[in-house]
Amino acid sequence: MTKQEAKKRIEKLKKVINHHRHLYHVLDKQEISDAVLDSLKHELHRLEQQFSDLITPDSPTQRVGGQSLKEFKKVEHKIPMLSIEDVFSEKELQDWENYLKRLLHVRLVGDESKDSSSSSLLLRKSSLIEYFVEYKIDGFAVTLIYQNGIFTTGATRGNGKIGEDVTQNLKTIESIPLKLEVGKSVLDKTIEIRGEVFMKKDDFEKFRSTYANPRNLAAGSIRQLNPKLAASRPLKFLAYDIVYDMGQKKHSEEHEILPKLGFKTEPGKICKNVSDIVDFWREIAKKREILPYQIDGVVISINDNALFRRLGVVGKSPRGIRAFKFSPKQATTKVLDIKVQVGRTGAITPIAYLKPVEVAGVTISRATLHNEDEIKRLKVEIGDTVIVERAGDVIPAVAKVLPELRTSKEKEFHFPKTCPVCEAKLIKPKSEAIWRCPNHNCPARKRKKLYFFASKKAFDIEGLGPKIINQLLDEKLISNIPDIFDLTEGDLAPLERFAEKKAKNIVEAIQESKKIPLSRFIYALGIRHVGEETAIDLADYFGDINKLKKASEEELEKIPDVGEKVSKSISSWFHSNQHRKLIKGLLDAGVEIIPPKRTGKKLKGKTFVLTGSLGSTTRSEAERKIRMLGGRPSGSVSKNTDYLVAGLNPGSKLEEAKKLGVKVISEREFLKLIS
Repeated sequence: MTKQEAKKRIEKLKKVINHHRHLYHVLDKQEISDAVLDSLKHELHRLEQQFSDLITPDSPTQRVGGQSLKEFKKVEHKIPMLSIEDVFSEKELQDWENYLKRLLHVRLVGDESKDSSSSSLLLRKSSLIEYFVEYKIDGFAVTLIYQNGIFTTGATRGNGKIGEDVTQNLKTIESIPLKLEVGKSVLDKTIEIRGEVFMKKDDFEKFRSTYANPRNLAAGSIRQLNPKLAASRPLKFLAYDIVYDMGQKKHSEEHEILPKLGFKTEPGKICKNVSDIVDFWREIAKKREILPYQIDGVVISINDNALFRRLGVVGKSPRGIRAFKFSPKQATTKVLDIKVQVGRTGAITPIAYLKPVEVAGVTISRATLHNEDEIKRLKVEIGDTVIVERAGDVIPAVAKVLPELRTSKEKEFHFPKTCPVCEAKLIKPKSEAIWRCPNHNCPARKRKKLYFFASKKAFDIEGLGPKIINQLLDEKLISNIPDIFDLTEGDLAPLERFAEKKAKNIVEAIQESKKIPLSRFIYALGIRHVGEETAIDLADYFGDINKLKKASEEELEKIPDVGEKVSKSISSWFHSNQHRKLIKGLLDAGVEIIPPKRTGKKLKGKTFVLTGSLGSTTRSEAERKIRMLGGRPSGSVSKNTDYLVAGLNPGSKLEEAKKLGVKVISEREFLKLIS
């Protein structure tokens, strides 16, 4: 990026960020998620680091908060309430430490002539920096001032220098002591405590329809004029900082003093290096979902207060502190191109090729745009800045376009009229939103069907992945699915990057896959609208592939969750001569279909949802046991769910289950239930 391009991008970013910061901090409104705003701010910060002469006083990186509301009395912060710069990766964290060590060395060597004893001591300490790491509570920052041990003033951050007097609202929070538990020695001092007002996840549930998240609710409760409203809400306070000197030499000591003063705080952890910090960050990331309140990362401070002060401040943030954020489920990036891909059922899916960005712990460079209607709804163009999101194992998707960041160089995408592979004219039934290639012999469709057939949930042929299937197709060793079972070691060994052992292993895996449960055989056929669960239901109901082949639409509809649309798709598939030949070809190749087994009806009629990691078994094995006992595993929580099995690090399904009143059981209780 040239300097001129960077300048234009910086100006656009500043305008967008300031707009959303004003909405959030002044008007208590929110149009984009915190993760998206963080992503935009992070891009701006990186550009300003690259082109430092483009930093201006009005940049969002040079300020802390928004303007104070006129209705509140102003409070001047004698010591500014500064913000914390974010980092999102281990590399950025390491870069920060390297920067600190260089900076400390230069500054302290330069100071030796003034005070050789103290500077030499600090210089020795800087060679091995000690850190204090604590939870980054996703709440609303406030400061509390105590005079002679009595709570006298409470204020918001405001713009960092001047905040809003919200004393009366803060007095309604039971976890804020109105009088400190202190000895006589500090009663004559002014003590200032800083921390976060927050709300527990469980308490937030009854406000979910009105507020986007607990932090918004906490901010909205404190920044309004009626203390009775704040008093009616279950707000909490968690302290993390003592502003004035109480004899503490290290930040970690403040976390020891705070409980003695009567405040709730998190103990945090002292870390000796970046590796220790990352280990702690990962440990917290695993259990963040089961914490009673929301956190969005950890805060890392230079533990030695003298070193921290010596480092000073740059822009809006102290140099000696960083927030190591958890990977967001949303982020912003640019659309480099849009292309379409052909699926095994002929579905034409537009894909956005992206500038790589990390979302939910994974670097993504592609995201689905679903269909032509979605492109029109989003009004996405090649070159746009977009919000991408990824939740759990869901394919990354483009959620929103930020048209205000356009440069006029963007290009409109035109959906194709013919298949990009076989050039067949695309079709779209009136009842559907997806264009399809109708050619069953389309090379792209055949290729995807082969991938699907060999995949883990289908025939599970170990070692036979897309790359090798492509190689086999290119060498014309296979042209359709049954050909897989005719492969020999002699066919594979001469291929590029193949050795005798690899060829032998793949042929053995193909032969082992010939024995397959009926449900997985049905799933592997790739019938449209027949997923894993429907395949299991069909296998349980018919018990034999020949009975399923002869089933009428009326009989198919007797199966739970098989409606008119699915029954028509199944019946149509089995009435195709091409598909009947496929089944015959597989049976002639020696495929042996194993009928479904049941060991009891203990869980008959019960629906289970699994979330989190199970320690004693795999998820697929747990689901198999549920089915064997007559139960039904499901991938989503609903009012019809009987049990949610919560393993380690459960996801959002746990909160959904609690909201719907679904019974939640532990892994131990689940194992007892199926024993």
